[in-house]
Amino acid sequence: MNINKIDLNLLIYLDVLLRECNVTRSANKLNITQPAMSNGLKRLRDLLNDPLLVRTSEGMKPTEKALRLQPIVRKVLLELEEALQPEADFNESTSTRIFRIMASDYAASTVIPRLLTRLREFAPGITLDIMTPSDVTFHDVEAGKIDMAINRFEELPQSFHQKSVWLDTFVCMLSSKNPIKDHFDIDAYLQAQHIWVSKTGFGVGVGMDPNDVQKLGWVDESLQSLGHKRSIRVFTRSYHTAMHLALEQDLIATLPKKVAMVNRKNPDLVILDPPFDIPKIELKMIWSPLLHHDASHIWFRRQVIDVANELKAQEK
Repeated sequence: MNINKIDLNLLIYLDVLLRECNVTRSANKLNITQPAMSNGLKRLRDLLNDPLLVRTSEGMKPTEKALRLQPIVRKVLLELEEALQPEADFNESTSTRIFRIMASDYAASTVIPRLLTRLREFAPGITLDIMTPSDVTFHDVEAGKIDMAINRFEELPQSFHQKSVWLDTFVCMLSSKNPIKDHFDIDAYLQAQHIWVSKTGFGVGVGMDPNDVQKLGWVDESLQSLGHKRSIRVFTRSYHTAMHLALEQDLIATLPKKVAMVNRKNPDLVILDPPFDIPKIELKMIWSPLLHHDASHIWFRRQVIDVANELKAQEK
């Protein structure tokens, strides 16, 4: 195949078609007519000698060749967009830029308040738009629609840039009236009732099963390795909810130390080390390659890391 004969627009069509698997939605995404998109799909089929999308009982599905091409085409287009980004100076003291951040409840409770304080001092015109994991998809980040996502991630696309914000340990939060606080060993922990809390990655959460240890995460996997299982009575994706429920006299919330420290001055709560080892967790920030060289984004990433370092220094 002579690459000189390939229309760049066809690669853009292919990228959208393979993500949407629907001609009408793809046309809407690119603000073109459906006949124009259908014609583009026909040209792609002729060019690549493959149907690319096949109609099934579950809708249009990509062929094997299309699945092989998809990450390659996406990478080429992202690199091209990145290379064509205009360079511009950035002055934080006069900027009125809006930074859109997907922040988990964990990140929003720890990083964002200190970050906002810093911005109000050094960049008073900047606005933060905080979104939850259920508001955002990987594609939103990849396309640069979201400036940054801050959360715990189990898997990430290779195209994303990422940086570790910190490593965090776990602690147990319980009511100051809970009688087990004075003899808090593994037996007391196992006899108590527990609050499960977690939310990683992107998307809408799904229902939890107390018997599915692999999906319950670090705390329960650590207990399983010791031959134990805790009694979970509440599942939540909100750390604020978990900390509020920990005020109940017979409930324990096992959660990351940095988020627990938000309530360290509450006389009705006590924070204790767990009576068994739990692996540390990593909070990361990720962003699109399209924004990697943007001057304002470089500055903003530096602010997040500076804030994280300040919070880490407070614990020493």
